[in-house]
Amino acid sequence: MARERTKAERLFSAAVLRRSFELQDGRYRQGFQFVYEGVLRDLGLLDAEVEEYLAAHRDEVEAAIGRRGRES
Repeated sequence: MARERTKAERLFSAAVLRRSFELQDGRYRQGFQFVYEGVLRDLGLLDAEVEEYLAAHRDEVEAAIGRRGRES
């Protein structure tokens, strides 16, 4: 059985997903909303928590999606 992920790990995952979709310039907005809400529900998170995490850890999230050193 896999270990349960920490809240920080869950927040990081959700933040990477959210930021990845944000960079798509709205092309997948409807699909994103459906997927993102399901991910939040599955991870037991709120969008506000992900926003706060993203604001505090943007560099880490940007690096994870290959955008280190770029303007957002």
